[in-house]
Amino acid sequence: MMIMHKIQNGLIAILVFLLVPATSAYGHGLGIDTIPSVDVAGKSVSISVEIPMYYDMSAEQQITITATDIETKQNVKNVTFLIGLFHQNEMILRNYFFSDDGILLIKVKPTQEGKIEIHGQQDSLLGAWHGTSSAPIEITGPVFSSGGLYNFEIEVRTIDEPTNIITDSGTHRADLTIVETNEYVKNDANGNEVKFRLKSYFDTISNFKYDPLNKQVTFDMPFDWSEKQMSHIPVVHEEVHFPKDFSEFLYPSYVGKVNDIELFKASVTIDDYTEEDERIVHFVLLQDHLRFLKNQMKKLDEPLPDKMTFTLSASESIEFPLSAYTKSEDFKVDLSWDPVDIQPGQKTNFIFTIRDGTTGDPMRNSDYTFVIIQNGNELYRTTGVAQVGGDFEQFQFGEDQTGPTIIRFENIRNTGQETEFGIAIAPEFGTVVLLILTSSIVGIIFLTKSHSLGLKTVSSNSH
Repeated sequence: MMIMHKIQNGLIAILVFLLVPATSAYGHGLGIDTIPSVDVAGKSVSISVEIPMYYDMSAEQQITITATDIETKQNVKNVTFLIGLFHQNEMILRNYFFSDDGILLIKVKPTQEGKIEIHGQQDSLLGAWHGTSSAPIEITGPVFSSGGLYNFEIEVRTIDEPTNIITDSGTHRADLTIVETNEYVKNDANGNEVKFRLKSYFDTISNFKYDPLNKQVTFDMPFDWSEKQMSHIPVVHEEVHFPKDFSEFLYPSYVGKVNDIELFKASVTIDDYTEEDERIVHFVLLQDHLRFLKNQMKKLDEPLPDKMTFTLSASESIEFPLSAYTKSEDFKVDLSWDPVDIQPGQKTNFIFTIRDGTTGDPMRNSDYTFVIIQNGNELYRTTGVAQVGGDFEQFQFGEDQTGPTIIRFENIRNTGQETEFGIAIAPEFGTVVLLILTSSIVGIIFLTKSHSLGLKTVSSNSH
């Protein structure tokens, strides 16, 4: 094949490695928390709960609770719910609510102060609140007045007929998160102020610290390590944001820990694509990762903590291949280079594979434009066709061509789609990767950009 005539000795093994299919398909059921099966008077019913994705005091919010007959796939009629809503272990409200068509809509106007008030009509049987044909139920007061984890305790008290009272359906729990964002100003090693942002897709963050001597970030988040809670958590996702020009903490990779236990490399990923001026480092802990952490803590023969303490430490190691998705996620590009330390005056081979963004399979006969950019100026541009999905391009940097550098793939498969990587060419210290992972985290978490998100932790166990 033509590509083999282009590859120098020592590159074949890397290219073959890159061509191995690498699937990264994840599904988190974002935006809705479903209690899969509740036995109500001999009828199996699923209950879904949806809340707003982001904390916004200026906007009207909505709670949507839907009861569905699992057998018929139809909404259950004349349902009365007893709903308790809790935040940070404090009860916000506990009341009866009625829906004649199985879909309970509750408008919420959050405030920081005042008391919680429910507006609507009440029936005479259980005093359940319900809306009218012209207006749904409305709640005002400090309901969604901050981000973090919100816990719903739900009982079904009537079904099918308004007078058909149920006493033994059990209490079922649904836990959802309103994304919380906090800002912190800390000093670097020279005493200069640096603004960090933390975004939590699970629960409230506290005790944020930055240690400039050890180049380390730490913060706490409450967490229940009980099996009943953990068994229904698909993912814990936290983001650490800081400026891209904060060179003191801008490293090729990071080591993540939770409660002093080192995380898998896949749990800590860099995203320099989502925000123009910020680097984002993501902690992504799937259920298997949580179980691993719990098992490691149990080996210490000490009581399990009631929190997660996250640690993010700078690291100089580089893990190939680097991966990036296009914005549409139709394509994924894997990239590595040889030699690893890019030095001016020597030829560097940039080895890449163009993959299907969904399956991870290499895409044969893929057109591309390969561009190298420094300081807004193009150093190199060429077009080509990756006949087997993978290929390489060669470039030699000059002595004056050092500093931040963008490696961009444009017009992939003639679609106009593109993605890019960033590196820094340093004559004395080799390559420092600045923009390691453009948007490959999209394939894991940022489905939230196209789906509403109330990060779900599902529980169908009765209390």
